[in-house]
Amino acid sequence: MRAHQIMARHLITVGTETSIIEAAKLMMDHHVSGLPVVDSAGRLVGILSESDLLRRSEIGTQRRRSRWLQFLLGPGYAAADFVHERGRKVGEIMSCDPVTVTEEAPLPDLVDLMEKMGVKRLPVMREGRLVGLVTRADLLRAVASIAHQIQDPTADDKHIHDRIVRVLDGANWCPLGLQVSVRNGEVHLRGVITDERARQAAIVAAENVAGVKEVHDHLCCIDTYSGFYIQSAEDERAAAAKAAKETAG
Repeated sequence: MRAHQIMARHLITVGTETSIIEAAKLMMDHHVSGLPVVDSAGRLVGILSESDLLRRSEIGTQRRRSRWLQFLLGPGYAAADFVHERGRKVGEIMSCDPVTVTEEAPLPDLVDLMEKMGVKRLPVMREGRLVGLVTRADLLRAVASIAHQIQDPTADDKHIHDRIVRVLDGANWCPLGLQVSVRNGEVHLRGVITDERARQAAIVAAENVAGVKEVHDHLCCIDTYSGFYIQSAEDERAAAAKAAKETAG
């Protein structure tokens, strides 16, 4: 999937001269957490986000720096804080030089950029013109849409088994003595792990195979230092239920 397939196309924008109050009202009315900022020619010049409105003198949330830190940072930082906390126009507090992407940018690149740059939205450009906006919410919707994919017609028990084994065999956290059994789409995993994180990874790997209805965890974890043996929670519950039944009988 690429940016143009998930981006919002009907955008609400503001100008650098738009008042902070008007911009905040637009964000609330349209239930958005950020607004692209354009100049008189329609060129993208910045982004106004909720974080830009957090440190405001109106609500007493100005940034408070200690005197020694103010001395180390110099007067420039204090001046910038003052403008950001008391500026009346969007252009005075917006984030400038926004990170942008093209319509053909693949989703992995979008996620990498969001994480690397610490942003929640990416303007989508075409020949220097703003044509869309991708937010984290758009990525979540893309994930949700996967649930509507067409089922794999080869997702019978044998194919499921082979695919799970293939995925797990290629991982350095693959359970030792791995055994995978599948019946009517229900998967049972057996083997030995030395790190509890490998348990969840193995379960997730199985859940991601088309046709899997449920995954049963029978993996046991052994502490490499003490040799202590830990059964899966599912096996512990089964053992407790069996013991209770025998006691009652």
